[in-house]
Parts: sequence; C-alpha cells; structure tokens
Amino acid sequence: MERIAVFVGLDYHQSAVQVCVMDRSGQVLTNRSCANDWRAMEAVVGRGGQKVRAAMESCAGAADLAEELMAGAGWEVALAHPGYVRRMKQNPDKTDFTDARMLADLVRVGYLPRVWLAPKEVRELRRLVRYRQQLVGERRNAKLRVGALLREHRLRKALARPFSRAWLRWLEQAALSEQSRWIVQRHLARLLALGEEIRLVERRLTALTEDDPVVGKLLRLPGVGPVTAWTMRAEVGQFDRFRFGKELSRFCGLSPRNAQSGARQADAGLIEAANPQLRATLIEAAHRLIRYEQRWRELAFRLRQAGKPGSLIAAAVANRWMRWLHHHMQPERWAA
Repeated sequence: MERIAVFVGLDYHQSAVQVCVMDRSGQVLTNRSCANDWRAMEAVVGRGGQKVRAAMESCAGAADLAEELMAGAGWEVALAHPGYVRRMKQNPDKTDFTDARMLADLVRVGYLPRVWLAPKEVRELRRLVRYRQQLVGERRNAKLRVGALLREHRLRKALARPFSRAWLRWLEQAALSEQSRWIVQRHLARLLALGEEIRLVERRLTALTEDDPVVGKLLRLPGVGPVTAWTMRAEVGQFDRFRFGKELSRFCGLSPRNAQSGARQADAGLIEAANPQLRATLIEAAHRLIRYEQRWRELAFRLRQAGKPGSLIAAAVANRWMRWLHHHMQPERWAA
C-alpha cells in the first residue's frame, strides 16, 4: 500500500528554518519555525509512515541540509531556484511563513523550479575553484590600482610588458612621490603573496582532480587547460544531466536571449541567468580554439566574412563547442 504523501516547504536560515507541511488537498497541517537541524524538522513533520516530499530554495548551506534530510530522515528533497520562486510568488510582501507555504504548494502541484543538487565532492571542488577565482580577482585589482597611481603621476607606460621583470626595473626608476612609492611597494608585495597563494591552490586542485575521469577527459581536448577543466567540472558537474547540448550551452550563458513581441524580433545579446565566471572561461577557451583548431577557425572566418564583431564570434564558437562537448562527454563515448 502506498504511503500517504505530505509536502514540506523549508524556508532556510542559518539559525532556524520555517517548516510548512501540506497535504494532498493543499490544506496546511502546520507552519512553524524550528531549529536548523534535520532532527528538529523531522519532529515537526512527524513520522507516522508518511512519504515526505520537501523543497527549499538553493542558498548557502541548503545542499548540506538537503543531504542530511535525505540520509537521516529518508525524505525526498529538492532545491528550488530562488529567482524563479520569487517571480512565481507575485507578491510584494515577504515573510518566512508565506515563503515556506509557497514552496510546499509548488512541490504539491509539481511546479517547483528545480536546481541540480551537486554531489559533495563537486561542491568541495567548486569551493576551491571559486577561492582561486577570488584570489585572481584580487590580483587583477591590485594591478589596476598600480596602473591608476602611474596615471595620476602622468607616467608613460614602459615598452616592456606590465609587471614583467623589465617593467619592474623601469618602475624602480619612475618619478613617483614618496607616498605613492610606498603604496606601490605595498601593492607589489601583495601581488607576490597572491601569486604564491594561487600556486598553492592550483597544486591542491591538481591533487584533488588527479583521478577525476571527467577532468582527465577534458584535459585531453585541444584548447582545454587545467583552469578550464577545473571550472567546467566544478560548475557543470555532470554533462549527462542535460538532455541536449542546447540546454548545456544555455546553462553556461552562451545562448542568445530572445526578445520577441508580435512581429518585432530583437537581438538581446546573451542570456543573463548564468555563472559569469564560467561563461568568461568558456569564451577564453573559444579564442584558443579559433587559433589552434581548424574546424573552429573556419567557423570564425565565416562569421567574420558575414560582418559579425569579434565578441559575437567568440561567443558563437563557445556556444557550438559546448553543444559538441555535450555529445562528446557522454559516458557511453568515454571509451572512444
């Protein structure tokens, strides 16, 4: 005999969670706050042989709680896209009470906008990859601040590549004020420390993904280096979770965004709902593919002949490449 199902919406917070329990008919059985602990939530819902289908918005800490509820309480737990849930609510007011009820109702009627629950090892890799991205961003900002100081002193750029040894020797002789010289030295010291920290993270990433079959196959592809492979593995996770290459490309933010109304059709650029670092990494990979791969170089040439700008060409190559990669990375083709 099939167990009676109840539907649970969880409005997650660091200190507490609002739990709304709803039956098949949509009647709210309970809606109250409890401690942020899976045992406390199980106590609110009750045991009684019920089949529990729960949902919470995807946020920091939600994935770990979802795994605890599935392993400890035996619930079916799904993560919801917070942006879609907010738009579906269509209410200017926001309370934990109504948010939990909304999630429970979406699970009940089958309209929950689901987000992929990445395995723990992928989430750990994602933390490392994003930490490296933060360090690279800090290094870029430090270099920009040095350049801003040089512009303030109206110093012309040296012929050498910025931050190369020859450029640093030129900087030592540059006419800077006393305080600006001290600030530049602090920035340069910070750059050295950041460079060492980035190398440390990269060594850890190399060790972590040494036996990862997905990363190994990505690294064997032309134009794919360690950073590209790490980023795709961390953010995409499993390529076979997408049904078609078009879905994967759209997830990566490489598909054109539709802006159609009646007979009017406008070019609205790339879709915005995507990880910007993943998209930037893939477009950088597209530039390398255009330089080194005949197939993609020919595609770029045809688009250039049609008058398309370079930014659009790189995005188009990345879009086509990800669609091809979806097919190439399917498990049944790994022996090829």
